[in-house]
Amino acid sequence: MSKFLFIGLGNIGAEYANTRHNIGFDVMNAFVLKHGGIFKVDRLAYVAEVKFKGKQIVCICPTTFMNLSGRAFKYWLDKTKVPLENTLTVVDDLALPLDKVRLRAAGTDAGHNGLKDIQQILGTDQYPKLRFGIGNDYPKGMQANFVLSKWLKAEEPVVLFKIQKCLDIMESFITVGIEQTMTAYNKLSIKP
Repeated sequence: MSKFLFIGLGNIGAEYANTRHNIGFDVMNAFVLKHGGIFKVDRLAYVAEVKFKGKQIVCICPTTFMNLSGRAFKYWLDKTKVPLENTLTVVDDLALPLDKVRLRAAGTDAGHNGLKDIQQILGTDQYPKLRFGIGNDYPKGMQANFVLSKWLKAEEPVVLFKIQKCLDIMESFITVGIEQTMTAYNKLSIKP
């Protein structure tokens, strides 16, 4: 049976719930819920195992805080013995507008501290990422406040719709692979 490791990036704690920076957690929670899994507290992460189309998917939400995500990623990568190309890291992206997602087989951290830590600990940026566009509508110097803020009421329908679309992308990644999935989804404008 093929095995996958999905990593949703975010910060633990009620004050971070439903913020832009925690969208990786939100997507991972929705994926696990859809596939009948339950998260439990384990080493460096909340962990759930689910099955889809005969494949086993280990889903983690690191409990190390965003900027130290690499330790959890590496621990679970080693423990599960999943090949790096069968991992998928779900992360927020300021450079993408709210109606976009980008799936990539590799790529830089683009200034994202969670990805920066993963890259530093793994020694490579050659691992798949699903970037969830959060937009960049904030005043100069207010980036940290923006990413840690909650979604606006007007954004919520798009966010909820996009989370569901991300589940389709994750399932497609498992069944047909990254190339076909990138072709199918990367150019779409995703809104209800």
